[in-house]
Amino acid sequence: MAERVVVTGVGVVTPVGTDLAAFAAAVRAGRSGVSRITAFDCESFETRIAAQVGPEFDPAAYAQPPKAAKLMSRAAAFAVAAAAMARDDAALAPDAVAGDRLGVSLGAGGMGPADVDMVEGQLETVVEVVRRSGIEAFAIPSFARVYRERTNPLSMLRGLPNLAAAHVAIQHGARGPNTTVATACTAGTQAVGDGLRMIQRGEADVVLAGGADAMINPVGVLGFSMLGTLSSRNDDPPRASRPFDLERDGFVIGEGAGVVVLEREAFARARGARIWAELAGYAATCDAYRLTDERPDAEGASAAIRRCLADADIAPADVGYVNAHGTGTRMNDLMETRAIKAALGTHAQHVPVSSTKSMIGHLLAAAGAVELATSLLALRDGFLPPTINYQTPDPECDLDYVPNVARPARIGVALSNSFGFGGQNACLAIRRC
Repeated sequence: MAERVVVTGVGVVTPVGTDLAAFAAAVRAGRSGVSRITAFDCESFETRIAAQVGPEFDPAAYAQPPKAAKLMSRAAAFAVAAAAMARDDAALAPDAVAGDRLGVSLGAGGMGPADVDMVEGQLETVVEVVRRSGIEAFAIPSFARVYRERTNPLSMLRGLPNLAAAHVAIQHGARGPNTTVATACTAGTQAVGDGLRMIQRGEADVVLAGGADAMINPVGVLGFSMLGTLSSRNDDPPRASRPFDLERDGFVIGEGAGVVVLEREAFARARGARIWAELAGYAATCDAYRLTDERPDAEGASAAIRRCLADADIAPADVGYVNAHGTGTRMNDLMETRAIKAALGTHAQHVPVSSTKSMIGHLLAAAGAVELATSLLALRDGFLPPTINYQTPDPECDLDYVPNVARPARIGVALSNSFGFGGQNACLAIRRC
């Protein structure tokens, strides 16, 4: 029997709070972090709203040395901050774990994420090439010469998906297993699941696991908008993200990071760690259906939930709360409702289900990790996070979505679902210790 794995620390950077205390208060209050996009001029865009991390976030406050933050993409800076906060929350001293027994597992954007300043720099270079050459056609050799003049070569590394995990490892001297998961919206959940397996296989005693993403840039917003997945409720940003509501019109893109500290239970207890919960189970499946559409019968998603319960040796009747993927798209919310019903059977009608995305938007590769943090808060603090903006019930989405207001409850087991493009499905189970 594999040794139990526990969560001992949690760190988050989100649109409603750049530390765990602020995030917990905002989620409990049902506060929206959605506003008009300020990162770039979006006046001509169909979607002009997003859930942005506030200007109070200072990456240099978490990087050692502080100047190292200049080499980090926005997503990597979020990851480094969340990992630092999680380790601090776990009271894991620098000498508490050997470097070769400390692992890192992070979900990262799989679309070649680029910061706004990088995009602008490339465009400015193209303009400069045209100005110097006096020709209208774009010439690669001319571009290369000007680009060398204007670009720090290390900045090219900022767009590599694995750099967030690399920065976290450097910051913490983590010389154990290091992995990056790029399964889109499921990445954060799968990265935590991979961290669980690292410890169960005996490869590490402690793993920093989670996800980070930052796609609020012209390419990211336009790309998702062209797919028809984003809400265009620009006139009322705080009420735009409305999972499971009949009037939902798409998700709101967000940014941020979530990281948890996972430990072998015996290791955690030996050092006197405070334990949040047991990370009891994990499973992942693939629909193998379409790139952007889930299986209408929800078989892949329901299989992930069922296998997660089996992995944790948890009966459906023991589940006290489900943190839903709950994007606010018409297809996803209906499919997830069907998946929960198929996996939990008649108990589904009695299980509270809510979507953190109603408040913080869709954090993409970071979503699952932050939603796991929300579930951990629910267990620790005895409340069910609300699904805000739930006004008009959808007859086909007929579960208890904890509408609009947080609800006091003491739960013993919670599930956290994630479903992503490409048919990726994953589920985590946490259990009160």
